[in-house]
Amino acid sequence: MNDDRLRDITRRHFFADCRLGLGSLALASLLNARRAPAAPSLGDTNPLAPRGPHFTPRAKNVIFLFMAGGPSHLELFDYKPKLKELDGQQIPASYVEGKRFAFIKQDAKLLGTRRKFRKCGDCGVELSELLPHLGSIIDDVAVVRSMQTDVFNHGPAKLFTNTGTARFGRPSMGAWVTYGIGSEADDLPGFVVLQSGPRGPRGGTPLWGSGFLPSTYQGVPFLNGADPILNLSSPQGFGGARQGEFIDAVNDLNVLRLQAVGDPEIRTRIAAYEMAYKMQSSAPELMNLGGETKDTLAMYGITDPAKPSFARNCLLARRLVEKGARFVQLYHTDWDHHGNPGTNLGEPLDDRCRETDQPSAALVKDLKRRGLLKDTLVIWGGEFGRTPQGEPRDTLGRDHHIDAYALWLAGGGIKGGQTVGQTDELGYYAVEDKVHVHDLQATVLHLLGLDHERLTYRFQGRDFRLTDVAGKVVEKLLA
Repeated sequence: MNDDRLRDITRRHFFADCRLGLGSLALASLLNARRAPAAPSLGDTNPLAPRGPHFTPRAKNVIFLFMAGGPSHLELFDYKPKLKELDGQQIPASYVEGKRFAFIKQDAKLLGTRRKFRKCGDCGVELSELLPHLGSIIDDVAVVRSMQTDVFNHGPAKLFTNTGTARFGRPSMGAWVTYGIGSEADDLPGFVVLQSGPRGPRGGTPLWGSGFLPSTYQGVPFLNGADPILNLSSPQGFGGARQGEFIDAVNDLNVLRLQAVGDPEIRTRIAAYEMAYKMQSSAPELMNLGGETKDTLAMYGITDPAKPSFARNCLLARRLVEKGARFVQLYHTDWDHHGNPGTNLGEPLDDRCRETDQPSAALVKDLKRRGLLKDTLVIWGGEFGRTPQGEPRDTLGRDHHIDAYALWLAGGGIKGGQTVGQTDELGYYAVEDKVHVHDLQATVLHLLGLDHERLTYRFQGRDFRLTDVAGKVVEKLLA
């Protein structure tokens, strides 16, 4: 056999062409798993079929409320009387020696918060006046005040939180989760993304991408409206029977190609066709809030069920996990409060809190009253925090801060009514029970029954994982 012929042969071609019968067996299995043409199904070949975790999970689903831009922990979760006392003074040099910032200089003046704080719930956790609704559920919530990250610019920091690295090309957390344990939704995607705010998050689609994992595990962004997926509806005059025959024929061809070359993306294509077929009825039903009671809509703060909003997305998130979706991520933008008009710690921060506080708390309450909170992990937070120093701009603002920030978690095996971690008297450094982004990722996977060191995928000669070569489970968070 000449050298050119040898180069043309791959392992997949060898097994497809040899007489061992492996290709025939695979094709027979794929064809036998399918149902009637009018309702095609992947059967055992469905890459999103539920799979057993590494150990008994505490949670089955995740709802990640991502506040894109970096909410200020100093205005919301971490009151610092000393910082307020030193307002306007220069920060001690020992704090900022060797530090880099996105915009401010090392000699930027300290900025005390103008917000009032109060103790909430039976647990007495201290929260800002901007979060009254969170205060009403605080006994079910764990506030982490000692978060740390490695990256201080928005796009890379969002990537780091969502994929474990600041570089493009790695799978997102939702993709890792659906790769690890699949999904219990048979007529909706396992990983759904909902967006609100004036624009999309910096970083874009890689924040919910599948990276080097098969693309079937990537997040599916839903649009606002009756048709959440572009081109989901059938063309006029193209009925269900004809469409079923079309999908059947295309899948037959795809199955033959899959048997020939073994490319996992062909399996993804088959899954996409069949999921789209099912979603033609399930997606419009999901997006229609007409069946929700007036009390439920009022609890979330939804005045117009057809109007896009973070509140509407929170209610959709509850409906998605009810239907078995594994990972639902909500992005709400415009938390980047540097101090310019329209992006400062005054009215713009008030607006962001009004948009998110009531719906976030309502989501936890709604899940709890429906018996879903014990199985659903809810996370609220952004990519980093804000500096104790102010920015010399027209109005109050803070720069990006990676050494300490805050987020909260509820449900899904989380011990509520507590704070984890502390910062120093200026809110600059985490000084107790530090929680790195990789630790958060390891804890989320652990609650879902996944060992972050065992959930790996071999790519370009090495095994990759969400937490890279770091991460530890935060035991204090666990119920």
